Amino acid sequence: MGEGGAERSSATGEGFAPQTPHHRPTAKRIRNFAKKMRGEPTDAELAIWRLLRDRRLGQFKFRRQVPFQSFILDFVCFEKRLIIEIDGSQHASSTRDEARDALLISEGFRIVRYWNNDVLQQPSAVLEDIFVKLAER
Repeated sequence: MGEGGAERSSATGEGFAPQTPHHRPTAKRIRNFAKKMRGEPTDAELAIWRLLRDRRLGQFKFRRQVPFQSFILDFVCFEKRLIIEIDGSQHASSTRDEARDALLISEGFRIVRYWNNDVLQQPSAVLEDIFVKLAER
């Protein structure tokens, strides 16, 4: 028996049960871009990450700059299927964002958007709103 009680092959030490991936595969280009974005956050992204990281908000786990299909999600709590997007003025009336949101909603996610200036000027109000959204489902 291997760690966790799984049977192992005596010849190779490999488990008999096939391993299933925890994440959906994404293109390497998207993964690399997400990694770059994690290293270069905007001021607003950094401010909200300080509040969400390490399960600081109600013990909910958030990940940041997560590649998902051909998109990069700013922040996501997979447990509650909640995506948080922190946007600047370039997203004011973006048809691309509408199509992206429709696809993500069809995957079972809820999306909430906050403006950069709201995150920077009223972080407690944004955090309170996020907590309410987490409690809704």
